Amino acid sequence: MSAEAHDLPGWRGSWLNRLIARPGFQSWASKFPLTRSRARADGAALFDVVQGFVQSQVLMALVELDLFRRLRAGPQSAEMLGRACDVPEDRMQVLLQAGAALGLLKRKRDRFSLARKGAALMGVPGLEAMIRHHKAFYEDLRDPVALLRKPDETKLSQFWPYVFGGDVDAGDAAIYSDLMAQSQRLVAEDTLRAVSLKGVQHLLDIGGGTGAFLEAAGHAKRAMAMTLFDLPPVVPDAQARFDAAGMADRVNIVPGSFREDALPEGADAISLIRVLYDHSDDTVRALLAKVYDALPPGGRLIVSEPMGGGPRPDKAGDVYFAFYTMAMQTGRARSADEIGALLTEAGFADVRSPAPARAYVTRVLTAVRPT
Repeated sequence: MSAEAHDLPGWRGSWLNRLIARPGFQSWASKFPLTRSRARADGAALFDVVQGFVQSQVLMALVELDLFRRLRAGPQSAEMLGRACDVPEDRMQVLLQAGAALGLLKRKRDRFSLARKGAALMGVPGLEAMIRHHKAFYEDLRDPVALLRKPDETKLSQFWPYVFGGDVDAGDAAIYSDLMAQSQRLVAEDTLRAVSLKGVQHLLDIGGGTGAFLEAAGHAKRAMAMTLFDLPPVVPDAQARFDAAGMADRVNIVPGSFREDALPEGADAISLIRVLYDHSDDTVRALLAKVYDALPPGGRLIVSEPMGGGPRPDKAGDVYFAFYTMAMQTGRARSADEIGALLTEAGFADVRSPAPARAYVTRVLTAVRPT
C-alpha cells in the first residue's frame, strides 16, 4: 500500500472535522433527514459537557442541605423544604426542579420525592462525604489552565499532606482516614470480586489507613493472618476498627512510612489499595522494589485503584482521577499497562488485569514474585 493510501484516512478525518466545525454545516445537519438525529444527539451530548459544572454544584447543594435524607421520609413541597433549610421558597423550587431534571428526585404535582438514583446515592458508602469534600477540588478547578501550569500550592495538596512524606498531624490524619475508609468499602468489594485469596496465609496491606480493606479481606478469608502498615496517627482508629470487628487477634498493626521504613516481613501476599496513584513514578518504583524484597518467591501482589484508559481513554480515570491527582500535586492516574510495566520493571511476573466490575470504583492488577 502506498504512503498516500496510508495518509488517506487521516486526510479524510481532518477534512470532515473542518466541515463539521462550520456553524453553517451544523445548522444544515440538524435539519437534513439523514444527519439530523446524529447532529442533535451530538449537540445534546456536547451541551451536557458544557453544563457539567452546574450539575455538580446542584448536587453539592442537594447534599449540603441534606435534602436526600429529608425526602427519605416522604414527598415534600418547596415551601416545606425551604422553610426547613432557610432557603426562599422560589429558590428551593429551582433546586428541586433541577434535581428532578437530573433524575435524582421525582416531581408529582407540587411535591418532590426521592428518585431511584437519589436513593442509590445515599446507599453508596462515603459518596456524600466525597461530594462535600469536592469544595477543595472545585477551588483548584476554578482556573483549570492555572492548574495545568502547576501552581506552587493547591487546596487538595493541603488536604492530603501525607503524600509528600514527613509527619502528619493526628487531626488531619483522622479527616482523610475517615474519608478514605468510607469509600474503601466499595473498593474492597470490587477488589475481592476480581481476585481470590485462595492459598494466602498472611496478607500485608500497605498504606491501608484504618483497615477497611483488611476488615473486608478478613471476612472473606477467616483463617488468614493480616498485617496493616501505615502512618502512626492512623493506628488508634485502625485498632478500634479491628477490635469492633472481632479481628484484633488476627491483625498486627505496624506503624511506619513506606518511604523511610522497612516493610514488615512474613506475608505471602501484599496489597496496595489506592496507594500508587497518590505518588510519583520514582516513589512508586522505590515502593515496588521494597514490596518485591518483602515477598517470598511465589508471593503475590495485589494493586487496586482507579486507572486511566491508556489507548482507550476512560471518563473516570482520564477525567476525574487524572485532574484530582493533578490537583494533589503528586501522583497520577496511570493506565493498567503503565502500572504493569512498573511491576515488570520491579521484577514481578505473571501480571494480570481482570476485567473491572465498575471501572469508576477501581481496577485491579495482580502479579507474582517469580520462584
